[in-house]
Amino acid sequence: MSRNLYFLFAALFLWGIGEGMFFNFNPLYLQSLGASPIVIGGILGAFGMIMAVAHPPAGFLADKIGRIPLIRTAWVIGAFSAFTMAMATDLPVFIAGILLYGLTAFVSSPLSSYAAAASGHLSVGRVLTFTSSFFNAGLIFGPLIGGWLGDTFGLRTVYWAALVLFVLSNLFIFLLHRQPVERHDADSPPPLLLRNERYLGFLLISFAVTFALYLGQPLTPNFLQNERGLTFGEIGIISSAGGLGNAVLSILLGGIGSARIGYMLAQACVAVFALLLWQGQGVWMYAAGYFLLGGFRVARSLGAAQVRGLIHSTQMGLAFGLFESVNALPIILGPLLAGRLYEQDPALIYPLVIGLVAVTIAITFFFGPRSQPQEQIRVESAHA
Repeated sequence: MSRNLYFLFAALFLWGIGEGMFFNFNPLYLQSLGASPIVIGGILGAFGMIMAVAHPPAGFLADKIGRIPLIRTAWVIGAFSAFTMAMATDLPVFIAGILLYGLTAFVSSPLSSYAAAASGHLSVGRVLTFTSSFFNAGLIFGPLIGGWLGDTFGLRTVYWAALVLFVLSNLFIFLLHRQPVERHDADSPPPLLLRNERYLGFLLISFAVTFALYLGQPLTPNFLQNERGLTFGEIGIISSAGGLGNAVLSILLGGIGSARIGYMLAQACVAVFALLLWQGQGVWMYAAGYFLLGGFRVARSLGAAQVRGLIHSTQMGLAFGLFESVNALPIILGPLLAGRLYEQDPALIYPLVIGLVAVTIAITFFFGPRSQPQEQIRVESAHA
């Protein structure tokens, strides 16, 4: 692997620790500042809306001006947003910090295309899941640290500690080398993305999958605290199990040789997560559920890997951007529905998720891309 990938892995590992320290505690901190479940759902929905809007322009710019300027910009914004959340003492300022952090999601498409172009002799599916695993490894440690800090010093301290890690992560990002901007042959341009029926069809599938997989997540920390009586430290342990699941499942499902099969298995893992949260009892049962929730992030990576096989290399940035934008839409809609269901019955969301995931697995099996030309992708990216 190249030097650039090593620096990228280090940056993502540190970022994963920092994000893991506070991200799952955001709903609880919002609650402590006076937000109701519906308000929390609305805030998280606005977070998803910002993500959805940010992706396509970032992907387009990545194809035009290169990936590194956008990656560096996202990292700097992320550090500033952590500072905003850390200094916040009331709800409006904290909301501003959360929404600013949501803007950093635009880095997904430049980051995916950067890693894909740097993959060398490795398959794109392996590189994307391997890249994700370093971020997810950070998520193992972050919630443990964040839970301990929250119980010991209060949740606000968590955001200051995350800021320090984000600054260190920025140092590695600014060591990455630029990649040349890819150009297509003017005499044989690739087909327009919006006329690529296989690509557009997969976007619809990925939307349904992401909605089903995300719906049970936004208010689960509140469910564990309010309905199951867990402490910040115990929620931190459970969230760390989720980070471990992200890392382990990224390696296992990313290495089975078929992005399509891994995509379906990742969905099945989230269905079991919902079952364990719904019917399970005790911290370790919930931790097992969160371990399997790692299938959500793995599904995103394996979805992106399938996208790569449907488009031309010069369209990677925009194609990944549209993919991420479509997959951000459920993060707008999911929290709104979750908030309403939570107020009716906090446990109702989990059997609903199980049913929806069963449907999306069937949709993926019957209508998803049948094959992923890994060898073709590997050779193409080696020459990028």
